[in-house]
Amino acid sequence: MKGVKLSPSVMCANLTDLNGSVKELESLDVDYLHIDIIDGAFSPSMPLGIDTIKKLRDITDMDFDVHIMSLNNEMYIKELLAIGVQQISFHYESSLHVDRNINLIKKAGVDVGVALNPATSLSVLDYILPELDSVLLMLINPGFATDKNEKQVKYANQKIRDLKKIITDKKLDATIQVDGRVSMSSISELVKSGADNLVLGSTSLFSKENSLVENKKTIEGLINNSLKSSK
Repeated sequence: MKGVKLSPSVMCANLTDLNGSVKELESLDVDYLHIDIIDGAFSPSMPLGIDTIKKLRDITDMDFDVHIMSLNNEMYIKELLAIGVQQISFHYESSLHVDRNINLIKKAGVDVGVALNPATSLSVLDYILPELDSVLLMLINPGFATDKNEKQVKYANQKIRDLKKIITDKKLDATIQVDGRVSMSSISELVKSGADNLVLGSTSLFSKENSLVENKKTIEGLINNSLKSSK
């Protein structure tokens, strides 16, 4: 969709049939396959490993958008660059050498993003934002998606608006990706606030109430209506 990219999270697909799940997502003509790498230390979850991502690369030409949640970013970055992914986002909070990681990814010709936990201030982007292709704003605490009662932080949309203003004022090209309870009920406001890329999970594209095709159509309608009302 022009203006707003769709990034289904493979973690929410049928992990017992990844080949079938990926082929189904391919048929939807979405923009990215969003892949979370969690090391179990940065956050208490370990859904997919490097070897699984290698297998995924073998079965699809979809663009891979990888979100690293690890205490050892450089190791994972090098592994992912060797696999052949299109975008890598790593967390500011777990990086001793943020600029080094950015340069490592950029030199490989891969889009680079920095991910921020909900409570992390946008001020940490002051010097690096011009170097970034995207900023990933976590709207819930990373890795706790299995807690179905966890809601988006109350300041989610304000943080998106604040970042959008910074990007606009500085005349930069960085996009804003949002992740965490990006649901049918929250998409409209997220897009109005300035989100450019939606990570879609169990409360949107993978909602069990309808098929993936039906859910995507609903999401596109929400985005279109939101963009029209923002003009």
